[in-house]
Amino acid sequence: MSFLRKLFGLGPAVDWKALADEGAIILDVRTKGEFQGGHIKNALNIPVDSISSNLSKLKSKDKPIITCCASGMRSGTAKSILKSKGYEKVYNGGAWTSLNRKIA
Repeated sequence: MSFLRKLFGLGPAVDWKALADEGAIILDVRTKGEFQGGHIKNALNIPVDSISSNLSKLKSKDKPIITCCASGMRSGTAKSILKSKGYEKVYNGGAWTSLNRKIA
């Protein structure tokens, strides 16, 4: 189970609502078309394959970021990319629909 938790970027229990209430950036890493089909209110859409070229949109490396996508795979990848670029407070929120219910 530990291997799967690392693979998908899962860690200790996270208070998603508290993070969102404190101003965490909700980063939806699905394609533009997927995002237009539905998303979390005020989420920032940067497809996972273009994160590295759009880091300036994330501004502060100190602000919490919650990644999400359709299932949790791309958001896990996005979390790894951001961590490798020096972002410390990055959380894999998994599927956007599930995350949306957790922060509502």
